[in-house]
Amino acid sequence: MTDPTMPQSLAHYCPGVPYLGIAQRVMDELFGPTHERRFAVRYWSGVLEQPAEGRASPFTIVLRASWTLRRMFWPPTELALTEAFVRGDVDIEGDLAAAAEIAAPLAERLRSPRRLARLAAFLLQLPSGPPRKGVGLAGDAAAVAAERPNDRAGRRHSRTRDAAAIRRHYDVGNDFYGLWLDAERVYSCGYFPTGDEDLDAAQRAKLDLICRKLRLRPGEWLLDIGCGWGGLVRYAARHYGVEALGITLSPAQATYAAARIADERLTDRCRIEVRDYRDLPADAEFDKVVSVGMFEHVGRKHLPTYFRAAFRLTRPGGLFLNHGIVSLADARARDAGGRPRRLWGQGKFIDRYVFPDGELVPVAEALAAAEGAGLETRDVESLREHYALTLRHWVRCLEARADEAVRLVGSETYRAWRLYMAASAHAFATAQIGIAQMLFARPDAAGRCCLPRTRADLFAVTDGGTSRDRTGRALP
Repeated sequence: MTDPTMPQSLAHYCPGVPYLGIAQRVMDELFGPTHERRFAVRYWSGVLEQPAEGRASPFTIVLRASWTLRRMFWPPTELALTEAFVRGDVDIEGDLAAAAEIAAPLAERLRSPRRLARLAAFLLQLPSGPPRKGVGLAGDAAAVAAERPNDRAGRRHSRTRDAAAIRRHYDVGNDFYGLWLDAERVYSCGYFPTGDEDLDAAQRAKLDLICRKLRLRPGEWLLDIGCGWGGLVRYAARHYGVEALGITLSPAQATYAAARIADERLTDRCRIEVRDYRDLPADAEFDKVVSVGMFEHVGRKHLPTYFRAAFRLTRPGGLFLNHGIVSLADARARDAGGRPRRLWGQGKFIDRYVFPDGELVPVAEALAAAEGAGLETRDVESLREHYALTLRHWVRCLEARADEAVRLVGSETYRAWRLYMAASAHAFATAQIGIAQMLFARPDAAGRCCLPRTRADLFAVTDGGTSRDRTGRALP
């Protein structure tokens, strides 16, 4: 018997189950008819819609209640959708990174005023559900404080507010990160020369690549800005004989890094401080300076300050390596003559719950700011595909230890991180964002820097920090 409250146009949609026909019509508006989709949908009633025959379904969208779609798309924003996932109103079974592929075409469909009007008419016929609770992520108060420009957290990218934003992201707990990071606790893009490396091998290869690009030598003094859990400073001290200072804004990271340094008996060569890079002494100077995964927090307006600090901290003739995420979509939009489009509030979820105040810029902007500060660009390498692979490893590791993660941080924080990393893997794979290692020199008064004339040493076999060519001869 047909539901008398259902519009006549919905008569072909599963009559007899309250609200199911309306929900199916909403899905058609959002994603097209069932036979055009490449994923499955399972409704709260148990009804399962599969893609056209012969098409594999990499994931299934699970709608848990008759009010789920209204909760997800009213208002029709990225934030509403992602918060619905984090709360558990909707779930994804299967490949979450593949599910991220639907975001861009969905946002494009929602640009149509006519479709939005039709969608609203259907959504408002669905029940509103129980009172909507907020997303209770660990450290959420810090995220809210970091989002508001005039409260206790201070001005955007002030020292106080940057410290709050960093704590929001990294003080989720060392044990939580330990569930899915490698043994060295490196939270940045790995390096997969063949693609078959496991996560531990890829992160060791990345640390070694950075050390080789910096041409580290025994006895040199290295600064790591945003040192995380100290993996790079420990690696450089062990394998390249340097003395290293690592700075971070996260007390949790600093505590862990100092303990690892002590356990590995490196206290005579490594030191960790909770310190803002802007607060290092005016006379501080290092042979080599590195920053890995930190300049995403700097902000476009503060790039000149950041690179001037890097210039000041690098001795004349020394090197500075900046490893950071960059925006490729932004660069394309600007090159086309306009500001990048912010589709349906794109990026709001990550800004509020994952990386407060984070801001990505194109490579060209970073290089211009660095050279404006007096640094000379010597090498730029994209590791975009490597980061997509790294994130897939992290997601698999996190999913494999889901029960432990939920016990440590709660289900909502676990789901937020799973979503953020899977979506990021898709963004790297599809060239929306990239990762660039930018090597800069600070030439001395005579224009000299400590770089060889070729890159041969980067591709040579290493022997305890000594680069050798394929014949075994030590390279200068």
